[in-house]
Amino acid sequence: MLRIPTPERPDWKLRAKEFGFHFHTMHGAPYWDETAYYQFSLAQIEQQIEDPTAEIHQMCLEVVDQVVRSEELLSKFRIPESFWDQIASSWYAREPSLYSRIDLAFDGDGPAKFYENNADTPTSLYETGFWQWLWLEDQVNSGNISREADQFNALQELLINRFAQLKQQMPDHTLHFACCKDTDEDRGTVQYMQDCAEQAGIACDFVYVEDIGLSDRNRFTDLKDNNISWLFKLYPWEYMQREEYGKNVAGSHCRFLEPLWKSIISNKALLPMLWKLFPNHPNLLPAFFEDDPKASSLSKYVRKPIFSREGANVSVHDNGETVLASDGPYGKEGYVIQAWHPLPRFGDNHTLIGSWLVNDQPAGISIREDSSPITQDLSRFLPHIIL
Repeated sequence: MLRIPTPERPDWKLRAKEFGFHFHTMHGAPYWDETAYYQFSLAQIEQQIEDPTAEIHQMCLEVVDQVVRSEELLSKFRIPESFWDQIASSWYAREPSLYSRIDLAFDGDGPAKFYENNADTPTSLYETGFWQWLWLEDQVNSGNISREADQFNALQELLINRFAQLKQQMPDHTLHFACCKDTDEDRGTVQYMQDCAEQAGIACDFVYVEDIGLSDRNRFTDLKDNNISWLFKLYPWEYMQREEYGKNVAGSHCRFLEPLWKSIISNKALLPMLWKLFPNHPNLLPAFFEDDPKASSLSKYVRKPIFSREGANVSVHDNGETVLASDGPYGKEGYVIQAWHPLPRFGDNHTLIGSWLVNDQPAGISIREDSSPITQDLSRFLPHIIL
């Protein structure tokens, strides 16, 4: 695994405008960074990233099967009691999922270590599935990268195929896509998903989360008062479960992407459950609920809120001292702790691998790097190749 500096494409910002990549720079700082790329061998991808990704995902599904059968565990996952039966029903019915992303620390040598599962609302999809592939094509055509180079990236193809499968289960239904207002990255992600669904032959529409209404028959509706019977929402289940309309999910006759059972494995309480069920697994780090007496066995650890996203409210502790911390709105729901395993460093860059799955199958990787050991929402995205 190498980090290789490379010249930027001279026209890449014009290309980004052409293809609708409007969030390549955020708050004046680069988000997309093509001044370097990461290089992997095929064996590294297949044996140390792809295979463990598939195995970890199956382990996560086993956690779901355990949690839905236990009121005690559902409580520890901070899931409101009014949703317990709904989540269990969603799981037992095997309501279909679309995609997810697990985050891994990998330096090219030892086993990749699992950090967490972004199973409900993962972003950086467009830049993974389309934009970094376009970068590779351009760099190969310009002679900057060998024509022998490849990329672990079947994401777009697999998304379109999965949407085609889901269409067979929901024939003649319009798939609404939704995200919050004033979020360029989320809007770009949802637009990309909608484009993939339309390529699969699905009739699609878009509505902002804030504009979703409720009819007198308990049906969610868009601004045209059309019923929403099928909804892809880039909006977390833990928010929905605590809002006024949360009580209307039951009986709404709406199928959701992602399904309700995903609220279990998008939750940091997943980490101690995995360690309990699969202790000493080579791809796992020791993890415990903060109030577990076994937590004292970790002298250096990362403290994570159960509902944290994008590295918010995460802190690193060493023998009782806080050595690093990030701000954010989370924490009231409780914490888990996970053994400290630092991200690999390439120069001043701490590098995180996001490994994608579509329909339970590994689909590609994204790479984020930051000057901080905690990856956050503005951490830079860099492309990769296999050579």
